[in-house]
Amino acid sequence: MIKSASEIRSAARTALSGHWAEAAMFTFVYYLASWAIGAVSAGLDLIVPGASMLVILLVLPMGWGYSVAFLGNRRGAEDPFNISRLLDGYKDFSRIFTTILLMQLYTFLWALLLIVPGIIKGLSYSMTCFVLCDNPDMKNNEAIELSMKMMDGHKTALFWLYLTFIGWGILCIFTFGIGYFWLAPYMQASLAQFYEEVKEDYITRYALA
Repeated sequence: MIKSASEIRSAARTALSGHWAEAAMFTFVYYLASWAIGAVSAGLDLIVPGASMLVILLVLPMGWGYSVAFLGNRRGAEDPFNISRLLDGYKDFSRIFTTILLMQLYTFLWALLLIVPGIIKGLSYSMTCFVLCDNPDMKNNEAIELSMKMMDGHKTALFWLYLTFIGWGILCIFTFGIGYFWLAPYMQASLAQFYEEVKEDYITRYALA
């Protein structure tokens, strides 16, 4: 039995206590770097058609580094929001890149059928980044399948957790988007906490099987 959405958000706030400013700056640098890579690749597209695919190659491992930094913070890692954390995914580029690319491809293909199946599969695959972090020898379908097993019976809970942030997202619009640099860490910290919950539940279920 995992915690409620309000309890997970409360645990996320506790994990971020004393780190809000660092997490906001970490988020700002991540999105700035992603935007810069996108802008450069779009410019290259005018010279070399298809060069914008560089965005996928360069941003996916950075996105992984961004996500798992919050798991590190949840576990008390030293200096979890050091900007260098964004580069962690490039140290294991092939494994991280191919797994996340597969995950996004599967989600896209399911969404082509209908929006709802795409959402359900997206929720099933949502723990993949954390699975890769905790299992350095695991990759591709194996990591995605473990995420699916962990999320068995918990997809509705995660969907509801996401819904509870809608109000905050609307408020961020009135801050001209600046508030998002605090909302994004709040959501990521909550997702990291959710992973810890479903991981513990999965280990318990496996032990009792």
